Amino acid sequence: MISISSFLKMALSFDEVTEQPHFEKTSFRVNKKIFITLDETKQIVVVKLTVEEQAVFCLYDKTVMYPVPGKWGLQGWTRIELKKVKKEMLLDALTVSYCNTAPKKLAEKYKRQ
Repeated sequence: MISISSFLKMALSFDEVTEQPHFEKTSFRVNKKIFITLDETKQIVVVKLTVEEQAVFCLYDKTVMYPVPGKWGLQGWTRIELKKVKKEMLLDALTVSYCNTAPKKLAEKYKRQ
């Protein structure tokens, strides 16, 4: 289980990330673009992945990581249950989401070789 405070430390650890309200949730943005949202009440994080990345991450455990229902999910947006996910898996998903959204110069620092 990942606590909200642990999640916040991870999400805000990336360069130039801002935290802003997004309807009833909290969004995390880089270059004014959302790459993560947090529903603190439900303890669910949504990350921006490609469809291919989503398929790989969802293989891990479909009760932990799964597509957002509807069209957003078909575009790669993926839900992660903070109560069930392991820290390493969450950090990997957050990193991929950041790299998908950040300008190349910022993303290069976090991409695996």
